[in-house]
Amino acid sequence: MIIHLKKGITSDQAEKFAEELKATRVQHNGTTILVTTTENGKLNGIGRDLVEKVYEFDSDIQLASADYMVSKREVAIGSQKVGGNLNNTLVIAGPCAVESAELVEKSAKFLKDLGVNALRAGSYKPRTSPYTFQGLGKKGLEILDSVRSRYGLSIVTEVKDSSHVGEVIEFADVIQVGAKAMFDYAILEACGKSNKPVMIKRGFGATAQELVQAAEFVLSGGNENVIICERGIRTFENSTRFTLDLSGAIYLKHKTNLPIFLDPSHGIGHAYGVPDLARSCMAIGVEGLLIETHPDPSNALSDSSQQLHHEDFKVLFTSLKKIGDAIGYQVV
Repeated sequence: MIIHLKKGITSDQAEKFAEELKATRVQHNGTTILVTTTENGKLNGIGRDLVEKVYEFDSDIQLASADYMVSKREVAIGSQKVGGNLNNTLVIAGPCAVESAELVEKSAKFLKDLGVNALRAGSYKPRTSPYTFQGLGKKGLEILDSVRSRYGLSIVTEVKDSSHVGEVIEFADVIQVGAKAMFDYAILEACGKSNKPVMIKRGFGATAQELVQAAEFVLSGGNENVIICERGIRTFENSTRFTLDLSGAIYLKHKTNLPIFLDPSHGIGHAYGVPDLARSCMAIGVEGLLIETHPDPSNALSDSSQQLHHEDFKVLFTSLKKIGDAIGYQVV
């Protein structure tokens, strides 16, 4: 249940009312909003003189619900904007990991020359095996910061756990909460206290409802700049790395007010299929795509099998623009 309080209500009145309802208090465009679990049901007359409007829901998808906010939330990423009524698709590309300053430099120059405005690369890598490359940590963030200042690219990088969430918030333009960190509530709480865009990736064993409820943690913390990303779920199919849930993405597109991004690289896990899958993602009209590309994929230190060579990415990027033209979306 979401409750908009009347103008002129004092902070003390709002706080007392929130305590009575066991509600979270959020500010939005000068309006004080209380959010409480759907289990609390109706107000039953409590504090009615303080209330301007009440929204009731059948689940705890509330602040993110399209029934609450019909239009998409608009999120600014560097000089680009997605969501709202813009019909923009932001392509975010780059290597899986920050392997070296030289790699990031080469990637940044390639993307800037091509017209891509956002670079993705992980400094902290949550790997399945403890014996594989784990990332360069803060040094990697400093490398990303350096290329941002020289090439004007927005930086998207992942937070692995709460031990370094402050560092990622400081350096990133978009804080990526990875699939393995989706349920790390310390990360979500820290992101809720920031105003930087937060992109939450769906855990490979999570439902669409659970993904959106992770976003609700950030929204209810006061950060309205939230994006959700479908990147593939684990099913009975084992010929691909994961199964990219396009049905789920369409559900999220219509049932939530959040910008929707898709990650075809992790969705299939094999470079041969990334272009076709990316074009399929573009065709359904989404706010963003994450695509891994590397100047020498065979020697990449992580996820080498799914990263596109730069030349293959260039061909894909051109085709995405054509699909955007056909469906009324602009690749930015």
